[in-house]
Amino acid sequence: MHNKVLSVLFLLAFSGLTVAKEYSVTSPDKKILVNIDTSGKHLRYSVSIEKNLVIENAQADISLSHAESLSTASVVSVDKKYVDSTITPYIKQKTATITEHYHQLTLHFDNGTSVEFRVFDEGVAYRFITNKHGKFTVDNEVVKVNFVDDHLVQYPLEKSFYSHNERTYQPLKLKKINNKQMASLPLLVDTQEYKLVFTESGLRNYPGLWVRGTSQTALEGIHPKRVLSSALKPGSDRNEVINKRANDIATMNTDSPTTFPWRIFAISKNDAELLTNQLSYLLADELEIDDPSWIKPGKVAWDWWNANNVYGVDFKAGINTDTYKYYIDFASKYGIEYIILDEGWYELGDALKIVDTIDLQEIIKYGREKGVDVILWVIWETIEEDLDHILATYQQWGAKGIKVDFMQRDDQHMVNYYWRVAEVAAKHQLLVNFHGSYKPAGLRRAYPNVITREGVRGLEHNKWAEYITAEHNLTLPFIRMVAGPMDYTPGAMVNTQPENFHVSFNRPMSKTTRVHQMALYVVFESPLQMLADSPSNYLKEHESTAFISQVPTVWDETVILSAKIADHIVMARRSGEEWFLAALGNSKAANHTIDLDFLSEGEYQMEFFQDGVNADKYASDYKKKYQSVNQHSSLSIHLAPSGGWVARISKKQSKH
Repeated sequence: MHNKVLSVLFLLAFSGLTVAKEYSVTSPDKKILVNIDTSGKHLRYSVSIEKNLVIENAQADISLSHAESLSTASVVSVDKKYVDSTITPYIKQKTATITEHYHQLTLHFDNGTSVEFRVFDEGVAYRFITNKHGKFTVDNEVVKVNFVDDHLVQYPLEKSFYSHNERTYQPLKLKKINNKQMASLPLLVDTQEYKLVFTESGLRNYPGLWVRGTSQTALEGIHPKRVLSSALKPGSDRNEVINKRANDIATMNTDSPTTFPWRIFAISKNDAELLTNQLSYLLADELEIDDPSWIKPGKVAWDWWNANNVYGVDFKAGINTDTYKYYIDFASKYGIEYIILDEGWYELGDALKIVDTIDLQEIIKYGREKGVDVILWVIWETIEEDLDHILATYQQWGAKGIKVDFMQRDDQHMVNYYWRVAEVAAKHQLLVNFHGSYKPAGLRRAYPNVITREGVRGLEHNKWAEYITAEHNLTLPFIRMVAGPMDYTPGAMVNTQPENFHVSFNRPMSKTTRVHQMALYVVFESPLQMLADSPSNYLKEHESTAFISQVPTVWDETVILSAKIADHIVMARRSGEEWFLAALGNSKAANHTIDLDFLSEGEYQMEFFQDGVNADKYASDYKKKYQSVNQHSSLSIHLAPSGGWVARISKKQSKH
């Protein structure tokens, strides 16, 4: 590991010098400059990229216990730090190692508050720290980002703070967004010359950050206030009504300094750079599990999307032991590590009361014999009050993970709930997949057993809507995936072009080609990746399934060959000595040339799937081929409308 840290402390208050009002810090490559001004009501900062001003006089402040903000505070010392290190994440995702290279400027104020700015070559982040001890409240945090022009924003418009954050991105100009139009994070601001993805990390014991418009060229941060009273909606076992909120956003009780979340601007000059941006991970809390060696990424055969529609069997399909044994047989055949028992395996309201049609011990035992483990779905509120006992019981039963669903909030209490689930699940060696959740915001680094989460408008929406298009699939990686893993649940084997698509809740389909669905397994990041369709469909489509089952869920290296938001992605990922190469297209047919110069020396065998000649009409049409290639090879590929292309490239064994 390469690790270089230099720190310089200037104690201005005791030096006899006049304390400065303006400060600056640059990225290591000097292309990004942040100027900070402490002379006004709030701390203000500006961001320039390659000498082009992008953010001007943005405001940042934090108010503690009704009185303490930066409006009357003065800087008493300044701390500067330079870091150049290499991080090895326990659960790798984009790459086996991550370079952490930044300049940091910390301003310490006389009210006990500090603000840290970190500037990477890939973006800018800042956070507040307070030395205040004991009990206090956070009344508000000022986050106002002023852009220099009326830029286009990919805006995940929300209706309220009570949300599962599964949105499409609305292309809106800044001045068209008013203060009634709120959005969850992440979002993307397009200056034409640069792309900025705004998100957060290090979110802990604090509410999530949202934004709203100002009808000007600015976005203003807002937070859900603390929930004082809530109740289930009449007739619902999962959806809440928030009856009363506090006036503050958080309460603290601490005997040590408190760090608040990082506000992140991931910056890229071209769309492709966003696909490899790692700031969300780098700014997260460090590993808190002593021995994470039991955490195993992999794939999951999922029951809910396909409504347990298995066929060609001699038992009645449904939520029963025979059906889940069938899932296990399928998973075992293709080396799939897990199956999930989604809604229906327990009596709602009691997460330890198994329904009569399920013999869970038999299912887990049968899976263990076949090399397949079991993950259990639960509603968050059902396990909240007795969390340790319930998860200890799941561990005793032999389950290997939980899928926790329907939180739909990110106020302080709910954020703390996520951390508590992560900690207790780690104690009982259980993976966690959060659904009905907010975006990733740092928990996965501290607790890598939180291996994936939803907070994304995924394939499940095809069961009731028509908006999961190829363009949508080509937007998510540039925005939502910058925040972290997304459990989109790909893998539809019934494929249609948009004109043939229809909504079917129990027999759903994709609005893309077959190969587009296959390529999603390379492009979309989730260390726990679902196979959403019926095992019967996968068994019927053996060639496609055999390929999907070979695609890793974590990677040693990622190379972006070409990418443009909502248009296309051409990406190569390496696992060990094998490369997987994928192309995704939008609803228009397209041709691409791919140079294989990312390969090392030697000869390779390439197995690849391309859209069939009739995929423009019959989207399930595909062609499988083989080709010998090397690092000097160049490929010409054709994508049908809403199409894809995907390959596995393996080094040929030398003959002796």
